[in-house]
Amino acid sequence: METQEPIFYDGSPSNPFGITPFGFYDSDSEFQTDAPRAAEFVARKLGWPVVEVELIDKQIYACFEEAITTYGNQVNQFNAREHMMTLQGVSTATSATQRNIVGSAIPQVVKLATDYGVEAQSGGDVTVKQGYISASMGTQSYDIKTLWADVSESGKKLEIRRIYHYMPPAVARYYDPFATTGLGLTNLMAEFGFDGYSPPVTFVMMPAYEDLLRIQAIEINDMIRKSQYGFEVSNNIIRFSPVFKESKTIWFDYMIVDDKQANTFQSGSNIASDLSNVPYTNINYTKTNDMSRLWIFRYTLALAKELLGIIRSKFENIPYPDGQIRLDGEILRREAIAEKEGLIKELRETLEETGMQAQMKKQMENSENMQKMFKNVPTLIYIG
Repeated sequence: METQEPIFYDGSPSNPFGITPFGFYDSDSEFQTDAPRAAEFVARKLGWPVVEVELIDKQIYACFEEAITTYGNQVNQFNAREHMMTLQGVSTATSATQRNIVGSAIPQVVKLATDYGVEAQSGGDVTVKQGYISASMGTQSYDIKTLWADVSESGKKLEIRRIYHYMPPAVARYYDPFATTGLGLTNLMAEFGFDGYSPPVTFVMMPAYEDLLRIQAIEINDMIRKSQYGFEVSNNIIRFSPVFKESKTIWFDYMIVDDKQANTFQSGSNIASDLSNVPYTNINYTKTNDMSRLWIFRYTLALAKELLGIIRSKFENIPYPDGQIRLDGEILRREAIAEKEGLIKELRETLEETGMQAQMKKQMENSENMQKMFKNVPTLIYIG
């Protein structure tokens, strides 16, 4: 079998452009400079030039490219997990160098609050419309789809939000002289013992809770002793109670179901939906810092060591006239696997420590410690 002498950095670095497996970073000037240096670093760590290293520059460049991609993949996975809530729905149309790092979840929180406002009837971005039904004397049930949706909304499905069918407010009968629980003029005077005086006093200051108690008493009286105003909605059919004794118009608020779904759900071919299509691309090697590059160099060495171990394990024993030489292929592979796992674990722990949750926890701890420090600071007393 023909063997090729390893090619390493010798002061005139060879250009890795066009000889890497995927060419992700071939056009990057920093990659072109560092690739031959990484090859020399790997070769010397593996024993060259004291011992022969059965690798060529193309193989080490492949390891270097894989190390950069692995580093970027770990960073992208962490960022996608941290910001998935804000990444869902954004455009996937990105350039080769664009990295969508979302630093704040406030826009998505506001969007969620808007959706909640729709359901809580406290705002939102869905139009609340009004319709009405002409109720007839003696008729309890009405088909809202036939009477309103088919006529005014082209048959669209409606979601009823409020029906204006209830008793007049208790405060309207607060001064009703015929409501024994209300506050008629005679009762008002009797409260303060003025009913036997002449002329009567027409202005009396009373606490606000007195009004609330009397209004509550009126409502409880209506609930227990009178026929309740109510309704049930089932499959577009509204059933009112009590039975109408006269014809009247019943108004109601509603939303178009399609309008709610249009604002809630996003669909399309160019939006991010999950981890598989969030708009993260390969990192820009030129913009990586020293901490990143050191990890990449170390991971390149681990990959090259594993590759060398695989090559040497093919020829575990090499015979010679007085015996045989046992190669260290399996040892190199085991060491390389352990080093790779250790580097991945180290990187993930670093990312977790710099994540949003960890940073907020540290800020809280710093705030608590600052408060403890300030408690020991003497408070000055000024005498004027």
